[in-house]
Amino acid sequence: MSATSKSRPIDDEAALQLDANGNLRHLLTLKGLDKRLLIDILDDAERYLTAPGSLPVRSKSLAGRTVANLFFEPSTRTRASFDLAGKRLGADVLNLDVNTSSRKKGESILDTIYTLEAMQVDVMVVRDASSGVPAYIANNVLDHVSILNAGEAEVSHPTQGLLDLLTIRQHKGGIENLTIAIVGDIRHSRVAMSASHGLTTMGVGELRLISPAALAPDPDTLPGALIFDNLAEGLAGADVVMGLRIQRERIGNLDGIPAIDEYFANYGISHERLKVAAPDVIVMHPGPMNRGIEIESTVADGPNSVITQQVTNGVAIRMAVLDRVGRIMSAR
Repeated sequence: MSATSKSRPIDDEAALQLDANGNLRHLLTLKGLDKRLLIDILDDAERYLTAPGSLPVRSKSLAGRTVANLFFEPSTRTRASFDLAGKRLGADVLNLDVNTSSRKKGESILDTIYTLEAMQVDVMVVRDASSGVPAYIANNVLDHVSILNAGEAEVSHPTQGLLDLLTIRQHKGGIENLTIAIVGDIRHSRVAMSASHGLTTMGVGELRLISPAALAPDPDTLPGALIFDNLAEGLAGADVVMGLRIQRERIGNLDGIPAIDEYFANYGISHERLKVAAPDVIVMHPGPMNRGIEIESTVADGPNSVITQQVTNGVAIRMAVLDRVGRIMSAR
């Protein structure tokens, strides 16, 4: 089949992600994926976790396959974990960023993709600052190629959402009946979007989104979530609290953004403010953290923090997703 012969509409992301047998072919968004599939991925990820200090799990499930990490936007945790995930599964891993890509010279995104297809790349992990890019690529690749979204504008970050679900499940035993609060720049956060989609599918008890009015989401984008502009009210009784940084690279000159001191005074997650949350609250953050702005160091490094566990789980989730799409390739 020609790489340009796809006919599926770009906006049909949920259907685009699955093959004719309902197996995961691309991972573009958590929105529209069913609960059973999410649970299966979380269960798979558990197999790749070992005790601190132990050797990491390795396999040859992707031996002979090539994974290309296409990061057209900066990344530390996501890029490093996809790199490690691919190598620990035995794949050949190619890392490409905007500073070494011909896209910077004006090459179209599809010409970049076709070049990589010609090099027999099987999986492309894509991060881009523009919305719609992962789905656009998925609509135009050959049938044997899988696309994994590693962060798309303010729209979606599905593997981050999955690792957050895994972390919560590990510490709380499940998602249902929990009160989960996400604090920060909700409007511009792809992490908040994917976490909200995943939590809703998993049956979260109550999802609270807390931010200044200028950084609040459009209520229509996240139906069912409760929107707060008061931190104390939003944190009251919360079982899980997730902090987010202000996405200044996406905001521009938006009016109403608090200054740093004002933001921390009203929305910073501190030891004192967490006293209204549940006694066994866990604190999460996707990173990078701005200590003293959205989170206090005593909280980030404190006994309620599971932030480093999120990082560990990120490698396991990305191994689970890569292995899953790799199995589908082998079955074709």
